[in-house]
Amino acid sequence: MITHPFTYQAPSTLEEAVEELGRSGDSKVIAGGHSLLPLMKLGLAQPEALIDLRRIASLRAIRTESDGTIVIGALTTHRDIAHDPIVRAKLPALAEAAGAVGDLQVRARGTIGGSIAHADPAADEPAPALAYDATIRAVGPKGRRDIRASDYFKGTFETALADDEIIAEVRFPAPAGRSGSAYEKFAHPASGFAITGVAALVTLKADGGIERAAIGVTGAAAAAYRATAAEKALAGTNGDAKAIAAAAAKASDGIAALSDLAASSDYRKHLVTVFAKRAILRAVTRARA
Repeated sequence: MITHPFTYQAPSTLEEAVEELGRSGDSKVIAGGHSLLPLMKLGLAQPEALIDLRRIASLRAIRTESDGTIVIGALTTHRDIAHDPIVRAKLPALAEAAGAVGDLQVRARGTIGGSIAHADPAADEPAPALAYDATIRAVGPKGRRDIRASDYFKGTFETALADDEIIAEVRFPAPAGRSGSAYEKFAHPASGFAITGVAALVTLKADGGIERAAIGVTGAAAAAYRATAAEKALAGTNGDAKAIAAAAAKASDGIAALSDLAASSDYRKHLVTVFAKRAILRAVTRARA
């Protein structure tokens, strides 16, 4: 039960939403509500005003631009992302991550914009956002701002998004030819959150060797991160089992792994290695198909 009073607004345009957000010193934007409402019921969040985005139809679209960039509106649900034919064909790791979020009810209501704005360290979609070099487009009183995913995730529930900005869309560049990607996850059995989740993207050279690799990891540390040591170890190899295993072993290099009731820090690092290996192997297999 929510006991504190607050005002409620449901603007019909993004510009109106930004304006409403600036009216109060403690306003919160609500999308699917799966993150904010539980916090309000527990008294951990007590905003003076809620700005509901659900009437802004333009934030629900998935479209492909002329250069191949796939643009996903902030209000697009996890379910719609998981089932979209363009996403499934071009960004399979994202489709798999969206399909692994929570349960059926959460996927039907929760949104990619809400998940990325909330930045739970165990959320699924930040991993493919990092692996695909996505850009988070935000809109605020000063206009539009694009934030690279690699610069966006700062810590637990901490991002580069300003208090007066709203996520409008997430932009994914079209993967190069001969690319493959995959998402692998070790889920908490009760919540479905990622104790560890790994998204891998590989691009092959003409001779079948690995030209480039990008690996995003979620659940293991205070924020989702790029496993750059593993990426460097994989690039230039022929992508055989030995090379994949050696690269996966570096996927937790340099991180301070989380330790809690779900998993110790050492176990999380072990899981990163295991699931990085699985994700890379499937990505390589898809690139060669």
